[in-house]
Amino acid sequence: MNSWTFLALIEISNFDALRRHLGRHRGDELVLDVADRIARVLPDARVGIVGRALLEIAFEGDAVADLDSAIADLAVHLDAPFDLDGEPHVLKVLLAAAAAPVGHTEDVRLIEEAEAALAQARVDQKAIVRDLSAGTPAFDKLTLARELTAAIANRDMFLQYQPKVHVRRQEIASAEALVRWQHPTRGLVLPGDFIPLAEEIGEIGALTLWTLERVIADQKILAADGHDLTIFINISGQLLADTAFVDSACAMVRSHGAKIGFEITETSVIRDPQVAIAHLQTFADVGITIAIDDYGAGLSSLAYLKQLPARELKIDKLFVLQLTSSHRDPLIVRSTIDLAHALEMEVTAEGVETQAALALLTVMGCDMVQGYLISRPISIDAFRQYLRDDRLKLGEDSRHSMFSRPASFWKSA
Repeated sequence: MNSWTFLALIEISNFDALRRHLGRHRGDELVLDVADRIARVLPDARVGIVGRALLEIAFEGDAVADLDSAIADLAVHLDAPFDLDGEPHVLKVLLAAAAAPVGHTEDVRLIEEAEAALAQARVDQKAIVRDLSAGTPAFDKLTLARELTAAIANRDMFLQYQPKVHVRRQEIASAEALVRWQHPTRGLVLPGDFIPLAEEIGEIGALTLWTLERVIADQKILAADGHDLTIFINISGQLLADTAFVDSACAMVRSHGAKIGFEITETSVIRDPQVAIAHLQTFADVGITIAIDDYGAGLSSLAYLKQLPARELKIDKLFVLQLTSSHRDPLIVRSTIDLAHALEMEVTAEGVETQAALALLTVMGCDMVQGYLISRPISIDAFRQYLRDDRLKLGEDSRHSMFSRPASFWKSA
């Protein structure tokens, strides 16, 4: 029985150049060519297409060395030219992967580590493999807790923004702010490591108030550029019962006249429904837009859903990623959209990574989409450039302007 589980990501780094040469239709089929070659190298692996230039490979092995061997074989075979409509073309690919003993790591953690490895591969321009069994400094909780407290106090965090596009209007309607921690020696510490830790040591309130302060400042910069956007922040369930946090957050939003949204999960409300719903109403009364995040991923209760002063419902990417390959997920997504509209809420689909998923969501009546097809999370400067580019392109062809970016843009994002 295999004792290791592996998740590898393969990105076609020269996708944009090839797509311009081959044309849109043939270019969009490049991932299929890569998938076919991967299947020949790793016939037992499960290959998924998760973006126009990105593939995901899941497989198992007896030792972590099996992953190293697979990565080496893939690198050799993918380096060979591809016959594309009778012409030989070399696809430049980046490989990244994460490995963990079976049963020792949650799927989400494995995915986060693989994505972090890919981010590092883009910088180093070489294959990156992360062995989760070896342990990382991020798991030294006592030390990390002390460093996290200092990082929050010294404001060593930074924010990235992921835009949300209104499907019918074909324009950027809002954005989600995501907090990041670039540790001076550990490198990028994943949110999955430091957010739960911040909750555990009682620093989540300070971290969230810093995030809100930074978002308000960045929002003023965007407004000066001519972009009046609502920015959403994720709110921990702990804070829905924290009166001091509620008062501070409302005071900040009110004093600056900021257009802010709070994303909360239903499970955070269920902890203490009476207090949570009262505080959510307080947020709504000062103009904060309430969005229900990760709908469908946890315990969903219509009894609570109808009581929440929410104006937006976000369908968890778990359902969106398999929208075009599953029989049940489209039914769940469509019924969720109809339910939200009946409750007078707009619907955002997270994890939109393919044109096929976008097309199906459009037919279903989804209001907004968010995901790598639109943009990955980017810095405020890159976000400003992103908005400027789209404004210039609206007169040309608004249907495609926000769904394509040259490689040079993402390298600076």
